Amino acid sequence: MKFGKEFASQMVPEWQEAYMDYNYLKGVLKDISCFKKKNAPLPEVAATPKGSLKRRISMYRAFSGLQSRFSFKGSPGRSDNEDEEVILVSSLQQEGSQGHHQTMFLMSSEQGGEYEMVFFRRLDDEFNKVITFYKKKVGEVKAEADELSKQMDALIALRIMVDKPSIAMHSDQVMMDPSTNDDSTLSPASVVPTHMRSPGGSHMEAIQEVEMTGEEILEEESTSEKREKAKKNLMGFRPAPIEILDNVKINIDPATPISTLKNVIKCSKANLKFSKDELRKAEEQMKKALVEFYKKLRLLKSYRFLNVLAFSKILKKYDKTTSRKASKSYSDMVDKSDLGNSDEINKLIERVEVTFVKHFVNGNRRKGMKYLRPQAKRETHRVTFFMGLFSGCSIALVAAIVVAIRAGHLLEHVGRGQYMDNIFPLYSLFGYIVLHMLMYGANVYYWKRFRVNYPFIFGFKQGTELGYKQVFLLASGLSVLALAAALSNLDMDMNPTTKSFETMKELIPLLLVFVLILITFCPLNILYRSSRFFLLRTAWHCLCAPLYKVTLPDFILADQLTSQVQAIRSLQFYVCYYVWGNFKTRSSTCQDSSVYQILYIVVAIIPFWSRFIQCLRRLFEEKDSMQGLNSLKYFSTIVALVMRTLYDQKRGTFWKVMAASTSGITTVANTYWDLVIDWGLLQRNSKNPWLRDKLLVPHKIVYFVAIVLDILLRLVWMQLVLDFQELPHLHKKAFVAIVACLEILRRGLWNFFRLENEHLNNVGKYRVSKSVPLPFNYDEDKSM
Repeated sequence: MKFGKEFASQMVPEWQEAYMDYNYLKGVLKDISCFKKKNAPLPEVAATPKGSLKRRISMYRAFSGLQSRFSFKGSPGRSDNEDEEVILVSSLQQEGSQGHHQTMFLMSSEQGGEYEMVFFRRLDDEFNKVITFYKKKVGEVKAEADELSKQMDALIALRIMVDKPSIAMHSDQVMMDPSTNDDSTLSPASVVPTHMRSPGGSHMEAIQEVEMTGEEILEEESTSEKREKAKKNLMGFRPAPIEILDNVKINIDPATPISTLKNVIKCSKANLKFSKDELRKAEEQMKKALVEFYKKLRLLKSYRFLNVLAFSKILKKYDKTTSRKASKSYSDMVDKSDLGNSDEINKLIERVEVTFVKHFVNGNRRKGMKYLRPQAKRETHRVTFFMGLFSGCSIALVAAIVVAIRAGHLLEHVGRGQYMDNIFPLYSLFGYIVLHMLMYGANVYYWKRFRVNYPFIFGFKQGTELGYKQVFLLASGLSVLALAAALSNLDMDMNPTTKSFETMKELIPLLLVFVLILITFCPLNILYRSSRFFLLRTAWHCLCAPLYKVTLPDFILADQLTSQVQAIRSLQFYVCYYVWGNFKTRSSTCQDSSVYQILYIVVAIIPFWSRFIQCLRRLFEEKDSMQGLNSLKYFSTIVALVMRTLYDQKRGTFWKVMAASTSGITTVANTYWDLVIDWGLLQRNSKNPWLRDKLLVPHKIVYFVAIVLDILLRLVWMQLVLDFQELPHLHKKAFVAIVACLEILRRGLWNFFRLENEHLNNVGKYRVSKSVPLPFNYDEDKSM
């Protein structure tokens, strides 16, 4: 693989604009090479540049100006070897900036020298961009390290108070008494709790030994000085002072319904009660914060390494193109800069590793590194094999069902209506689920292809997200089970003796539902347990809204459920058919009851109500007026859904007018929200007219096609009102299933562009890490 492609593939997607523009510089060198070849035989006077190089030069002149003045520390000198001294790199001190680098090209009088000067000007721009971004991020992680250090102080003090309260009181007395200065009086092993000691019996150092703050630690020191300092820190060990807890309150994150209600009632942060439950929650929050901080440090380290390598590669390519020797001078400058010479990130990485290993995994480094550096999943041929096998079996079963229907003339059978009313809705449930999984698998494939960081957006634990092959494997496996069950249950003739259908065959759909539920809730570590539990946890949050803090996975899943209304109604029909109906004779009258009709409306509005409540909670928490408008949109959808269902049940002109008006309003509102808010399109003044400034898909026609499809599929809302269901030779249940499948297809289309827009928002904010709430709140007034 060429370096340019490898460089792009290893970029942090959200930081891609902050990386060195390797492809542009490579293009400039290519233009210089073409110019030299064309003008090699010409006289000394340089010919007028043509083509793309001329455009690059004119554009650069317009941007920065080629006649800007230079201010160098020293005047350029010429050595005996003209080829070795091609450039002079200097660091300028400008107002509001530090270490601004500029390069003087000493061969500008030569033929084509002006164009090489453009290369170095752009190279300087890229280097200054990279080093400015790097310094900014280093400052941010250092400030975050200071905060994490304070949090660790409080956590260790809380551990001592919870595990050894008597020793903690003694510790306070010793620290407050100046006469007590003997190390033997308060040894580290005596105050460190049992769970903080290593298996070998030696104590585990508190935060002072692995402290991540202090400018003196980050200064350049020799190896011997570092070792001597570490020994002094170990010998002069003191645990975190217990007085810290006097100025600390614990953050109650409303992560559960009970904690949410308590937070609403108290409306303030709680004081520490020194309970084991508080300690457990604080440790979990601190562990997550350190893991996320460590991930950010590794990304910053990778950013630094890749950019240094990119500068080295482009300079070598320049030397090769121009037959000069300028790479060494510029590379020396890069190596001496903060980008090439700073070791702060490596030191912070080491200290986080030591802190995590000693304080959260009982000194087990291998276990600690599994938390900090989870291994990426290995692609196996087994997944591909079974995906292909199940897909082939699904196609064969579909063909078998078609042949069985045609051979048995089932479409003209007298029992066709009874079958469509009672059996078809049972199996259509699995069709909705499989289709949604197929759309999600396609979304994952294209997200990965266009470098949308969907694992970060959804908040998947690193290394546990499902790839498109795994999703297709699950979908094809479920389709094989559902199609095989449907093929075995195609019989439309009753037993003339018993006047009923075969019991075991009629129970197949119910057994299949139980199998699906058992697999979903299976606690064993099989069939992607982490993904199953993530789905269940998110679904529970949606069901219990607004008692959980709303995260992106919560409202994304709730949006998916709004497109599965027919699947939810199919589950209601399962209860009606197998509990109150007579499945042996394929008859059920409970659908005509008023209770069933009311529940038919209630179960359909549950996903929309969940989104409505989620928007209201975000409105009160985030004070975002757009969430208020979003809640009104979902409320209008609920009203339209109720009106449409009532019209379907009662008919009449009044209900038709109500259904048509409410459906029309919500269709317009939802379509506008999809295109403008969720997708970020239809911006008149963008670089891409009627789209947006940044696009991941290279072909603009894709976005316009998606806009048209979304509008057309949104109009499916009107199908009940306009009575399109009365199509000849098409049963009403089949038409409802087709409409439901079209809505699932629309949702799959919506998913891709919704996450693309979310990803681009993260890119614009250079956001690569989650915001993890810290367990402790320092009361600055008391501490002063």
